[in-house]
Amino acid sequence: MAISQKLHTKLVQKLILTPSLQQAIKLLPMSTLELSELLNQEMVENPMLEEVPTEELQPVEASQEKQEEKPATEKTDTWDDQDYEYFFGDYLDDGYKARTPTEVKELPPIENTLSTSASLADHLLWQLSMQTDEPLIREIGEAIIGNLDDDGQLVATVEELATMGPWATGEVERALSLVQSFDPIGVAARDLQECLLLQLRRTALNGAPGDNAIAEKIVTEHMRLLQNHQVPELARKMGMSIDDLKQYIEQIRHLDPKPGSRFNPSQSQYVIPDVYIVKIEDQYVAVLNEEGLPQLRISPVYRRLLDKTAVENTDETRAYVKDKFRSALWLIKSVEQRQKTIHKVASSIINFQRDFLDHGIEYLRPLVLRDVANDIGMHESTVSRVVTNKYMHTPQGVFEMKYFFHSGIASSYGEAVSSVTIKQRIRKIIEQEDPRKPLSDSKIVSILQREGLELARRTIAKYREELKIPTSNQRKVLY
Repeated sequence: MAISQKLHTKLVQKLILTPSLQQAIKLLPMSTLELSELLNQEMVENPMLEEVPTEELQPVEASQEKQEEKPATEKTDTWDDQDYEYFFGDYLDDGYKARTPTEVKELPPIENTLSTSASLADHLLWQLSMQTDEPLIREIGEAIIGNLDDDGQLVATVEELATMGPWATGEVERALSLVQSFDPIGVAARDLQECLLLQLRRTALNGAPGDNAIAEKIVTEHMRLLQNHQVPELARKMGMSIDDLKQYIEQIRHLDPKPGSRFNPSQSQYVIPDVYIVKIEDQYVAVLNEEGLPQLRISPVYRRLLDKTAVENTDETRAYVKDKFRSALWLIKSVEQRQKTIHKVASSIINFQRDFLDHGIEYLRPLVLRDVANDIGMHESTVSRVVTNKYMHTPQGVFEMKYFFHSGIASSYGEAVSSVTIKQRIRKIIEQEDPRKPLSDSKIVSILQREGLELARRTIAKYREELKIPTSNQRKVLY
């Protein structure tokens, strides 16, 4: 049997992730802030990129007219690769400006976003400096304050604090007692029980110190029953009627379990939408928000270094500039492609969710990535990247683009209903129930069945838990 070598010609299609394609994919899931940081960094590293000065920004139409009025001799590029003129002609003009929103949205004034409020640690350290002159107690007190979390609770034991010095356990207990007497009341407690006891010992129900004895006993001996809202069992243990017990439960309920939280308020996070949905006459239109994004162009000064007729431009210089020129063009093209893709996805969401934009969350349609991908002729993975970290400003409020994608529940009247709409319906049913006779999950299933929605009881329980609504028994006890 003879073995021979032969050459065969074979034509195949193969997907290759070129650097430019990788860059385009990388830009898609970026938020506007991340993209802005990337473009600013690229301008630092690539001399061919520069931001169009504000006074030179022109509408796209004016830019195109300017380009058409140029003589043919000015358009001639001495670089051999003329394809760049064909693909990137718009970006080579000095007056190029990408599309901008037709409506300018005003951001909140800077004075509304800044604050210089004192922290919990600062507040406690100031009190410590005023309450004692003993260096040792001050040193231990500073260690205790340094081990408090944002809620004001002590996250280290007395033994662990003692080893930090090292200090005697008795000295740590004395310093801890001093810190626990500071404002806010209940600070530096080691657990919830101690936090409530510290507050009860500093306050009184009707102004008389003895009135807190019963409340302290409830917190000390029956904390679990109190947390589980087992009021009848708690009344039996305390030998009291439920009516007599209620005043003490109300007293405990008005205590602050997180006394340090008011000194560490959560900062407001302002969401800047990537897309604005604007209603023009009877149609909704998606408008990209490009405010804050630098408008890039190819530097005309560095581009002249590609001119082969200039004597001072060496081959090495032209090779370097050519590489940076190609990188800059692909970046600008990738950014523009990203913006076009976001606009396509947003426009497709408008088409699918028109009823939601008109009437609200009850009319949200079930939608999956495949539906939008088929509508715009792109792959699901591309749509998934586009909706990541992007927000839309709609007539119904600001929503993350992922919010519009939910599974559907089959109904007896034909069309599927979004799971978000089901959750909203469950919330309304529970809000309208008789609090003395809360509806069980099975009864909610029956109500939804009469409305044409077939759901299992475990599905209702799952949605109820996601809405953070207690069970019917817990709601009854709370009432």
